[in-house]
Amino acid sequence: MRWSQLHVPTLRDDPAEADAVSHRLLVRAGYIRQLMAGHYSLLPAAVRVRAKVMAIIREEMERIGAQEFLLPTVHPAEIWQQSGRWTSMGDEMFRVRDRKGADLALGMTHEEIFANLAPELRSYRQLPQTWYQFQTKFRDEPRPKSGLIRTREFTMKDSYSFDTDTAGLDRSFALHRDAYVRIFQRLGIPAVPVQASSGTMGGKVSVEFMCPSPAGEDLIVHCPTGDYAANVEKATSRLSEAEEGPAPAAPEPFATPDAADAAELALAYGIPLDRQVTTRFEMVDDQVTMVLLRADHTLVPQKLADALGAVGTRPASSEEVAEALGSAGAEPGALGPVGVAGLRVVADEALRGRRDLVTAGSTDVEHLRGVDLARDVSVTHWADLREVVAGDGCPECGRPLMVERTVEVGHIFKLGTTYSEIYGAFVTDTDGRRAPLVMGSYGIGVERAIGAIVECHHDESGIVWPVAVAPFEVAVVIAQHTDPVVTEAAAKLYEQLRAAGVDAVLDDRRDRLGVKLRDVELAGIPYRVTVGARGLAEGLVEVVDRATGEREDIPLDDVHNQLVERVTARR
Repeated sequence: MRWSQLHVPTLRDDPAEADAVSHRLLVRAGYIRQLMAGHYSLLPAAVRVRAKVMAIIREEMERIGAQEFLLPTVHPAEIWQQSGRWTSMGDEMFRVRDRKGADLALGMTHEEIFANLAPELRSYRQLPQTWYQFQTKFRDEPRPKSGLIRTREFTMKDSYSFDTDTAGLDRSFALHRDAYVRIFQRLGIPAVPVQASSGTMGGKVSVEFMCPSPAGEDLIVHCPTGDYAANVEKATSRLSEAEEGPAPAAPEPFATPDAADAAELALAYGIPLDRQVTTRFEMVDDQVTMVLLRADHTLVPQKLADALGAVGTRPASSEEVAEALGSAGAEPGALGPVGVAGLRVVADEALRGRRDLVTAGSTDVEHLRGVDLARDVSVTHWADLREVVAGDGCPECGRPLMVERTVEVGHIFKLGTTYSEIYGAFVTDTDGRRAPLVMGSYGIGVERAIGAIVECHHDESGIVWPVAVAPFEVAVVIAQHTDPVVTEAAAKLYEQLRAAGVDAVLDDRRDRLGVKLRDVELAGIPYRVTVGARGLAEGLVEVVDRATGEREDIPLDDVHNQLVERVTARR
């Protein structure tokens, strides 16, 4: 490929709208252009990177015996209504109607569609099966951001395993987990596998692969020893043992006119936050729920949803709380848990067994002390609801945990039999009985992976692609385009590299050398060979390694052999 024939519209300045390193560099280097929020055009260089990312993923999927499919992106509403996710997916699902008024969905994932094909499997002798595809997904993200990191239209590799039992699912899950580790290693993404919430996907076990990055929207909690790692939506930690003295015989009200919140209560009345119970009201699906936490802890809404098997949660409005409380007669913002009846009460595990606590009372100028939760509060559910913070004890070894911002680049789920039972995907087992297929689901966002690679591989001059995914492995730059000796030598070297299987580009533009060198650096091509009159006079060309910055003068007659060796070693 000759650069003069390529469309690589590089920019001198950063785009004003870019909020992440990868977004900024991919726009500047001529890889992507925004059509509208969350929707990007991939330009030729990005298409080449995307193809190499997909090739690596495809190789690893086929290595574990997966078969490639291609399923529709437009789905009938009925198939989503069967699983209940037509409603539970909420506003993130794009919904349209055809000319006959039929409701349709733009596919945001394909569990339903693959499960709808699975009834064609009849016997355990056909199992295990693993099916996968590369397909466009659509998600109406409320806040698309960071270029390719969070979009509304993207390519996903999604695969699905089908087994006869949970032992088979465990094997399929382990195969995918190992394949994902290899994929991200080959892509140059330092992904950390962590325990995660399954959310609306179903099932109880899932693992996310998280790439550390300031552009990420997820927080992971991990132990520096490697003993433990989890998404903050799933993470737990050890708590120091609280000293519990005897509680008073009954809660005692006391006036607190100077305390509008827990911090003021601690300041004005000397009551530590870890001995205060905060009350908040959440609408969990369609039910108002009272949630109790220590005042120094923060609620993780996804933990609450998971604990109650709910689709989602949100803060309840004052009107919803007042209606749920009925004749309780208190202002919702001032109501504590003591004496509340007829309302679901969920308490964080950090409060279990605690006595002599302080809670809100029944008015906004009163609190109760001497509260014993087991005695005084009708807790209907206990669950781990709090957010783990840096310094909490590792649940495995007790060492202080670390919290890091990350981008989710992959997610694998043990789905179980939920979708199989809904769509009638049963097989005859070894005993001749009909049994539902046991499913797993496994996803990687292709364009997000591209963004994550750039987040991890860049410097002040631009992108630094790993060889395995670079749009070109070597750029041969003509220093003096008016010198026929230089142009002929460069063209010959370019052809030698291409003949040896190296993905090379010849920069034959009629631009100043400085412009060409800057563009090659910005674009992140791993090796640059500059062919110039001064070097050729001595039979040499300059080779620059983009990753290390190392420069070498290498004999022209030997340079293609050396580059073939170096490129092959780093693929």
